[in-house]
Amino acid sequence: MSILPFSGSPGLSIGIELELQLVELASGRHAFASEDMLRDLDLGDSAAQIKPEISQSMIEINSSIHRDFPSLSKELQGLRELISGTARGLDIGVCGGGTHPFQPWADQRISDTSRYKSLAERYGFLAKQFAVFGQHIHLGVPDGDTALYLCHALTRYLPHFVALSASSPFYQGVDTGFACSRLSVVNAFPLSGMPPWVFRWEEFEHYFEQLRSLGVVRSMKDFYWDHRPKPEYGTVEIRIADTPLTVHRAALLAAYAQALAAALLEERPRLKAELYQTYAVNRFRAARYGLAAELLCPERGGPYGLQADILDTLSWLEPYGRQYAATEALEQLRALVHTFDTDDVWLRKSQASYQELPAVVRAQAGRWMSA
Repeated sequence: MSILPFSGSPGLSIGIELELQLVELASGRHAFASEDMLRDLDLGDSAAQIKPEISQSMIEINSSIHRDFPSLSKELQGLRELISGTARGLDIGVCGGGTHPFQPWADQRISDTSRYKSLAERYGFLAKQFAVFGQHIHLGVPDGDTALYLCHALTRYLPHFVALSASSPFYQGVDTGFACSRLSVVNAFPLSGMPPWVFRWEEFEHYFEQLRSLGVVRSMKDFYWDHRPKPEYGTVEIRIADTPLTVHRAALLAAYAQALAAALLEERPRLKAELYQTYAVNRFRAARYGLAAELLCPERGGPYGLQADILDTLSWLEPYGRQYAATEALEQLRALVHTFDTDDVWLRKSQASYQELPAVVRAQAGRWMSA
């Protein structure tokens, strides 16, 4: 009997989770209003969910399951309108971004649930520092072996998602010099990093059971890996992205992930353990420099620009994008990569214009809450 049964999903379905910030419009600081938001929200018959997160200044959107980009995008726009209307009724704002630009971590308030209280007890001050905000993308796969292959195959492309989603240049009141500073917070946790280099689900179950018997983990939720199999959902979950500043960009990233997964699973490139030898450096460079990063690409014979690498990948993915009605989405990604139109750049331009971070936060909220 399987100790970690993989439920499996039909086709390459997509779904996303978005961690969002609640902010006071006057001060730009976090608003500890998640309970009020959840009390007033009415999802009706929607299959999506909106839930509390570790801090009372956060909520999380869980989309329903989708076949393609257009249906996901439509649902996200509807959820944005619902959440924005509720927030206006409470006189607060909602915004994306991987970090709050200036909120002191020590001022965070842990949500009043048994899980989050347990995390606060286990991780101490890191629990409050963990009030950072990410997008998680779920890709449906039929079985555990396929999930493990896709996890490893996606490793080569995870720096793309770091740069495309980067929206956390400011943290604790300073410009960090990074496009994505959020990952430095995630790195502090002992179970961050990457899944083990195994390709059979039985081997992964053995690995999981070893850690569980040692008391290292209790469930798959305890792994804060950059990507991981999610057996209860039958998905592979990409966890490395910042929360974008708009739901439209979040949907674009999901379309990119779906087309990329389709290409990898159809063409099945041979994978080498050397992927993990360059990954940490490439991940850092993408977080530090965004689209301007130079990647270590042994298959290309040396360093290669991240911007060019994404553009090459988008060309490769064109036929797979057509399969999932994502041609326009991939073209929009191509345009923003050509012009460096990323959220970290927008945030720095906003700071240069307003000259104060509270005004930047108000602009973030306006950007997320507008149509």
